[in-house]
Amino acid sequence: MKPEQDLIPEHPGYQDDGCDLFPSCLDCPLPRCRYDEPKRLQMGKELRNKEILHLHQKEGLKVEKLAQRFGVSKRTVYRIIGRNHDE
Repeated sequence: MKPEQDLIPEHPGYQDDGCDLFPSCLDCPLPRCRYDEPKRLQMGKELRNKEILHLHQKEGLKVEKLAQRFGVSKRTVYRIIGRNHDE
């Protein structure tokens, strides 16, 4: 490899594997990466759950659409909504 090829940003060798919450970093709907938080797993799920709840309550998105958008099962969305129903 020539030295100038090493500087080309089009060849970084980056593989977008996402995380356990979403399959792709580039398509992740969360406002902040879960790996940027100190309590990564818990904080990532909390951010996801808050966003799901917000989109359901304020935007009126249906369970099926939320499950598809966040890459989780409909059952997971129902649990998030049910857990926060009285709040």
